Amino acid sequence: MHLITRRSFAIAAGLASLSRLQARGKVPIGVQLWSVRQLCQKDLEGTLAGLAKIGYQGVEFAGYYNRSAKELRKILDDNGLRCCGTHTPITTLLGDELARTIEFNQILGNPNLIVPSLPEKYRASRQAWLDTAKLFGELAEKVKPHKMRVGYHNHAVEFKPIDGEIPWDLFFASTPKEVVMQIDTANCMMGGGDPVAYVRKYPGRAITVHIKEHSASKRDAIIGEGDVKWKEFFEACETVGGTEWYIVEEESGAYPGLEAVRRSLENLRKMGK
Repeated sequence: MHLITRRSFAIAAGLASLSRLQARGKVPIGVQLWSVRQLCQKDLEGTLAGLAKIGYQGVEFAGYYNRSAKELRKILDDNGLRCCGTHTPITTLLGDELARTIEFNQILGNPNLIVPSLPEKYRASRQAWLDTAKLFGELAEKVKPHKMRVGYHNHAVEFKPIDGEIPWDLFFASTPKEVVMQIDTANCMMGGGDPVAYVRKYPGRAITVHIKEHSASKRDAIIGEGDVKWKEFFEACETVGGTEWYIVEEESGAYPGLEAVRRSLENLRKMGK
């Protein structure tokens, strides 16, 4: 119990530090490790060291490469990286799995438990979305004592109407403000949504956002080479979104190795980020 309390305190201290960065207009930039998953499978330590050398400040996990939380935390600490989130399947937040997920993420120092997608039964109808929203509200209350948050990450399907209503709106209009809205810029636009408008529509809830380029004409566009209105998006995040992390997710396949995420960060720096 004392160990859990100390870890919760460390997470709270980290959140306070991020809030100070945000107050100075400096939202830190992390990377979703799905972007470099093949490299992580071959050499996790070397890949994370390379990301830190490029200049990333944190990583968001999407799988743990057969490592324990303690092993992962050591790799992060050795490279001066923070865990800015984990993509956490809904099954790991239910029943007895929740306590194990909380402990794992406390070791990582991660406050953000983000569900990356949902099985069909959770989103098959308007009522399913409302029931899922209720579930997320309950989960948010359960993790709150541990200084954690649950959230949801979009693909394109959440912006395709069901009975004339947009699932993304059904969900976030029916969840408490503590549920994180992890908007993925490219996925949102692919579904016909406007990421800037959604950050403004649900203020204070875009705690972490996925920075991904979308282009109607260039399939392998990286950040800064496509149609996302980055200036407007960042302004929304930093004025009303409550954003604590920008998380690059690079799926273009335009460059080998770490080159695409390196160029993405370089382009973000040119934008003043």
